[in-house]
Amino acid sequence: MTTPSSSARSLVHRIATPLAFTIWAAAFVVMAALAAPARAQEPEAPKNLKVLPKDLTRDSVVQIMRGFAAGLGVRCEFCHAEDTTARQAGPGGRVRLDFASDAKETKRKARVMLRMVDSINSVFLASLPARHDPPVTVTCITCHRGSELPRTLPAVLAETIDRAGVDSAIAQYRALRADMVSGRYDFSEISLDELAQSLARSGKPDDAIRMLQLNQEFSPNSANIDVLMGAIYQQQGNRDKAIAEYRAALTKQPNNRAAQARLRQLEGGGNE
Repeated sequence: MTTPSSSARSLVHRIATPLAFTIWAAAFVVMAALAAPARAQEPEAPKNLKVLPKDLTRDSVVQIMRGFAAGLGVRCEFCHAEDTTARQAGPGGRVRLDFASDAKETKRKARVMLRMVDSINSVFLASLPARHDPPVTVTCITCHRGSELPRTLPAVLAETIDRAGVDSAIAQYRALRADMVSGRYDFSEISLDELAQSLARSGKPDDAIRMLQLNQEFSPNSANIDVLMGAIYQQQGNRDKAIAEYRAALTKQPNNRAAQARLRQLEGGGNE
């Protein structure tokens, strides 16, 4: 059974290997400019290490921390608290940080996440039969992809709809799509399809239609979007609009069985 000490060293080894740095190469290019101003604030020696091995060198810890920052798209102060005993500001007038402090909740959460990542890599993935060689490992960027909080695009947009309305969500989608960096979100058709179905189920059919219309703007040849809109209109009792959507789907994909079946049902006078 892997001991905590050996697990920690295994985690460090994976982070410090050339393979791990290859995975993070693009993120480090972005982080170079972000990390440079903070370099003068890096601690002289590691202190208060509770997950990473206590005998790690300063350079090793700094490299690991830069990897975390790159994965989450943040700076040092995201996890590290302000040094309230400092008599003067850091380089460039920035707040000096107390790297040993555990005052920030984000730092305490980071330790939990480190243990989770190590368990995934050293226990769960290690037990896979016929595991890929070289082995695939999980790092911060695997899930976060430059986001502080890793969430799917439908989840982000759904929150915006709840908080600010569908118009704001549409504007947010356009802004995010115009700046597709780090592979942070899935902008394929299925993301908005998924969101629209969730909205319809939760009693927001009009918002669902708006999101499907947005989706259709970027995937104009998709018959599935027409079928989904037709289904929502049908559930609302809007027979004419439902028929129009099913016919539109069949224009794009004549053998679409869902559209064929629903159209036969509506044109035959029945309703679900």
